[in-house]
Amino acid sequence: MVRFARVRAVALIVPLVTLWLAVPSAFSVETAPRISDREIIEGLAELKAGQLVLQQRINSLEQQLNERINGLQQRFDTLERMFDRFISIALALLGIAFSLLGVIGKILWNQQKRMLVIETSLETQRGELAFLKK
Repeated sequence: MVRFARVRAVALIVPLVTLWLAVPSAFSVETAPRISDREIIEGLAELKAGQLVLQQRINSLEQQLNERINGLQQRFDTLERMFDRFISIALALLGIAFSLLGVIGKILWNQQKRMLVIETSLETQRGELAFLKK
């Protein structure tokens, strides 16, 4: 019996505590102070003035950004021209080097052919001299 009474008491206390906690928050609506039409209009005027200042600031920053971008574009154009010149000069020097290498190679090839002719004639002369010495 005592157990039944405890369960009943808990079943009665829990909803009461819930109501006790929920009721004050339901009625706790804060009343806002009355704002006159004049205060609303003044507030809107201030907001519009602030918006105009922000718009002018954004326009000024956009103009500065465009000027910087144009400056960077000019620098990149200059770098591109310099890089093109560098490549042209490098290719010209490479062409000159290969031409010189070709000329030197041809000269060496001709010298080797001449030396081969001289060596063969010396070999034949050596053979003839050896024949004459016997």
